Amino acid sequence: MPKPPPYAVPLREISDDPIHRTFTVPPALVSEWLKGLPMRDALGAPDEDPNAGTGKAELDIYAEGAHVFTTGTFKGDLTVACSRCVEPVKLVIDERLMVTFLPKAEMPLDEEAPEAEEGAEVPAEDLDVFPYEGEFIDLEPLFREQFVLSVPYAPLCREDCKGLCPQCGIDRNSGTCSCEKPVDPRLAGLKGLKLPSA
Repeated sequence: MPKPPPYAVPLREISDDPIHRTFTVPPALVSEWLKGLPMRDALGAPDEDPNAGTGKAELDIYAEGAHVFTTGTFKGDLTVACSRCVEPVKLVIDERLMVTFLPKAEMPLDEEAPEAEEGAEVPAEDLDVFPYEGEFIDLEPLFREQFVLSVPYAPLCREDCKGLCPQCGIDRNSGTCSCEKPVDPRLAGLKGLKLPSA
């Protein structure tokens, strides 16, 4: 019998009475999950970067028939590169989770949340749906998603970051240079042109 994944919860432990579980995500796993993201790779960090980030989930898990519901919090942090100066930026994660795990065969084809059955209605934007199959639910895709979705398109170390000089590469936040802005090559022919005085 294959060993279950590290964030697996056996279905036999889940009933209609919520069980509480705490999960932690170490830096090595955060580093693995974020590998390939441009703002992560720009740091040039080692594969098992001890500063990649961490996470902690506090979850209540219960079932109604074959549907498994998970609610709780996910808190953590991760480190990526500033999109202007490439210095490390620490991003904080503090999310409220409300997730439904459905048997793989019941997953909606259009990837929209299934319609709620009789009972409390949950807004679609507050509901994530993940598939499961076999004898356990695997929380790893849920935890990985928290880190990946926390990386903005252009992270900044601070709003007024001056970035790097495109000529010499100096960090303009901590130093200055004497580089001049390059001349537009389309205007280079006009550089020595003298206009007659009126």
